[in-house]
Amino acid sequence: MFALVNLSYLTAAVFFILGIKGMTKPKTAVRGNQLSAIGMLIAVTAALLHHDIIGFTTIIAGILLGGSIGALLAKRTAMTSMPELVASLNGVGGGASLAVAGSTWLTAIAANSVVTGVWSAAILASIVIGAITLSGSVVAVLKLKGTIGDSKRARQWQLITVASLVGILACASMMFGEGQLSSLVLLAIVGLCLLLGVGLVQPIGGADMPVVVALLNAYSGLAGAATGFVLENQGLIITGSLVGASGLILTAVMCKAMNRSLPNVLFGGAFGPQADTQSKSNDSEFYDGKVKYATPDDLALLLDGARSVVMVPGYGLAVAQAQHAVKELANQLEARGAKVSYAIHPVAGRMPGHMNVLLAEAEIPYDQLKDMDTINPELPQADVAIVLGANDVVNPAAAEDPNSPIFGMPILDVHKAKTVVNVKRSLSPGFAGIPNSLFIRDNSLMVKGDAKEVLQATTSAIKEL
Repeated sequence: MFALVNLSYLTAAVFFILGIKGMTKPKTAVRGNQLSAIGMLIAVTAALLHHDIIGFTTIIAGILLGGSIGALLAKRTAMTSMPELVASLNGVGGGASLAVAGSTWLTAIAANSVVTGVWSAAILASIVIGAITLSGSVVAVLKLKGTIGDSKRARQWQLITVASLVGILACASMMFGEGQLSSLVLLAIVGLCLLLGVGLVQPIGGADMPVVVALLNAYSGLAGAATGFVLENQGLIITGSLVGASGLILTAVMCKAMNRSLPNVLFGGAFGPQADTQSKSNDSEFYDGKVKYATPDDLALLLDGARSVVMVPGYGLAVAQAQHAVKELANQLEARGAKVSYAIHPVAGRMPGHMNVLLAEAEIPYDQLKDMDTINPELPQADVAIVLGANDVVNPAAAEDPNSPIFGMPILDVHKAKTVVNVKRSLSPGFAGIPNSLFIRDNSLMVKGDAKEVLQATTSAIKEL
């Protein structure tokens, strides 16, 4: 049985690696996800059979129950809530590691076990990382939902974070010094780690949530790997290591896309809480009389003669659930001989890959989705660029205004297109809290309204031309 379990872990690891490789490209992402799911099924089954204490009946019942819950969540979760679901699953992973390590700690207490230094380090790491991931993910979810806003007391939260960290180190020294485990020490460490997780995430601005979600994903993997050492489970070690490594790589990619370092994201506060107050008082003056408004009929006339059209999806597109409407408009344009592309910024939306998933739901061809480095050289030749709810990722201030809080952040160069059409419900700022100079460009038009309604009206108008 032991040999079969180890072989299963090895097989699962191969599926995980192939799955991650598949998810590096949109065209193979679905297959990669399926391979990863198969690998996880193999790994979970092998883990439950590892100690030969759980029968196949229990395993099948657990798989059916867990699979049903997962399927229900996937079906019921709207695309706009997908980032919250991902953050929640990160928290569940961290909570699971915390629960397993905590129960193992209590079991050792009941058996009056004297623990080794290596085992103590593994169980401590599992509890610390798991608890931080759990509470940090809860805060991230609440931020993504808008239940709590950006904290204006970053300094106080930093003090709480430092105090929590000192307390954790003190408890850890007691644990290693005595060579025995205590339920009081366990309770203290769990409480302090939960507080530390809140203190680490609460001061981070909403604009940085894509980075935080990726980092929490890495934390959940590292917590799982630590739990694998606690349980001496090779499959959990492999799985957790893969998740942790891929999450850290993704975090680095997100930071690069925002031209920021990870320490700056974690300890530098929001992109522009100071700019937020200023923008609220200056927005009306900034835009007054400078925005040129248009209607869906005007947009239809403009698109009728366009040969190259670039769609730029943002969170507003997800909110309006307009992915199918944009596909219908694209079909009409392609039928008239136009070339349609989609410009994807790495941090558009509320999580990494949010726009890719959104457009894939409408079965938009993968080869039409182009990342920032690919589409930017093509934008000057585009006849029309239609910005659908994006804001900060298309703000020219990032490239032109050294005083802007987002200066230096790589953006989509939509302002270089021959004509830019911005589809937004209002002139409200994005997460960075600053006005968007794209809206007042000479080559820019604004169509106010819900993205889905505007696109549907434009498609109807084009059909009548």
